[in-house]
Amino acid sequence: MLEKIEAKNAYFSLVAENDDFVVINKHAGINFHSEDGEFGVVVAAEKFLKQKLFSVHRLDKMTSGLLLLAKSSQVASGLSELFKTQQIQKYYLAIADKKPKKSQGLIKGGMEKSRRSMWKLTRGQDNLAITQFFSYSLGEGKRLFVVKPKTGKTHQIRVALKSVGSAIIGDPIYAAEESYRYDRGYLHAYQIQFTYADQVFNFMALPDTGSEFLSEACQAKLSTLTDCSLLSWPKI
Repeated sequence: MLEKIEAKNAYFSLVAENDDFVVINKHAGINFHSEDGEFGVVVAAEKFLKQKLFSVHRLDKMTSGLLLLAKSSQVASGLSELFKTQQIQKYYLAIADKKPKKSQGLIKGGMEKSRRSMWKLTRGQDNLAITQFFSYSLGEGKRLFVVKPKTGKTHQIRVALKSVGSAIIGDPIYAAEESYRYDRGYLHAYQIQFTYADQVFNFMALPDTGSEFLSEACQAKLSTLTDCSLLSWPKI
């Protein structure tokens, strides 16, 4: 039985919990792993729930939103397999302040390490990343992106949007020169949908921090989106 919970702390809010897993809404600016003497979000969740948790996917430090954590290694193995076989659908929200080369479509290419901690998209097929997106004008040069990554590569969405000319605002790596202008990196894991143990799960959590996410224009657009799986995503 799934229990929906409202509980918040400095690292995350708890969205739902059952015997197999928990779903949390990670805050922006929180590390996934513990480092530099500070708890990562997984350790923070373990301390809050007073039990061992197992990660099956991750979110970058700047990224807020839904994170799935298993309560046992067996469940983690099963959920990891769903991620590996692309049976878990994830949808992200992002904001950029530069118009993309195309307003919607598919971004596909190989992911290759670049300088420092950056990645870049290539025309090759090695470490292939596939990303679909729609974008919507928010006025004043801003655009809201709804992004569906088919694969789960490191920095995939951040690199994909930069490749079409729309680096995510506040991104300290891919929009470094102007990131100081914004109060956070504007990428949020909004929705996660999957079937586990013959039960369909669909979780959604709107971003609750960031002046651009909370702006009137963005909130008005988000109010019309609801379930992103209902958008006209083309088959790949």
